[in-house]
Amino acid sequence: MSLKVVFLGMGGTIAGTSAEAGDNVGYKSGQLDLSQVLGRVPGLQAALSGDVLHCEQVANVDSKDMEFSDWVRLSQCVSEHLASPDVRSVVITHGTDTLEETAFFLASVLSRDLLAQKAVVLTCAMRPASSHSPDGPQNLLDAVAVARTVGAANVLVVCAGTVHGARDVQKVHPYRLNAFDSGDVGPLGCVEEGRVRQVRPWECALPRKLFTLPDHAAIEWPRVEIVMSHAGATAAIVHALMGPMLAGSAPLRGIVVAGTGNGTVHKALDEALHDAQSKGIRVIRSTRCAWGAIVAASGTSEALPHFDGLSPVKSRIALMLELLCP
Repeated sequence: MSLKVVFLGMGGTIAGTSAEAGDNVGYKSGQLDLSQVLGRVPGLQAALSGDVLHCEQVANVDSKDMEFSDWVRLSQCVSEHLASPDVRSVVITHGTDTLEETAFFLASVLSRDLLAQKAVVLTCAMRPASSHSPDGPQNLLDAVAVARTVGAANVLVVCAGTVHGARDVQKVHPYRLNAFDSGDVGPLGCVEEGRVRQVRPWECALPRKLFTLPDHAAIEWPRVEIVMSHAGATAAIVHALMGPMLAGSAPLRGIVVAGTGNGTVHKALDEALHDAQSKGIRVIRSTRCAWGAIVAASGTSEALPHFDGLSPVKSRIALMLELLCP
């Protein structure tokens, strides 16, 4: 029996177009539907090697505008397909701007049992589909190679021939084709001429904690904001966040502070964050540094905890899920 490789479209640059083929920055994301995107990939059917192509459009947005509702809808769709015995794997086309957040969210809420058996592969493009030399088609072929690899599992990101895990991947460049990196832990593998060379276990892609989402209709996403420590930082932004709510906004439940260096925080901001913590606001530290994890001093207790090695945006997702699913 032929198995399916399910393609789910979320929009992004890979589905974007511009008025001029030479314009790789002034384009509009999410202009093509998924079937059009896949139709522009030479050799896709051959790469599937007899597997059945099934595609669905879940959303078609610029990923900078990704919403929680998009994530929930996507996670439900992925779960349904992973549970189907005739599905080999799932490939998701997505914008690059928040791809790392979507990947981490999926890895945090999808069934570990299902992810241990099948891969969910997110891929993307840095150039629009209308470009003279779009990178989306090759990224899709590489994603298919990973999706069809025996033993491939968990939530993975494929871009520019490199395979990253959902926990560690970050977008590190605003323009280059190899825009993603996994920091000092390194990638999980690479794709070379349609063949996957694995260098780290697939299990490294997983976050350390799994969450079970409540019923979609019952989800009230806790409000968690990110602030940054820097030279001359003040308490003003924390006081503003804790002040009177704007119309339609939810009450503040948590703050992630992107600290300098090893998670250090300017004294004025640190005092305000401790005050917020004393009033019931969860406060989590992270670091502005692209590589590495906060290293705690030996024998000390940390008033402001951190999620080991998570970036500020992923720390925010982890904290939101902790507050949502205690």
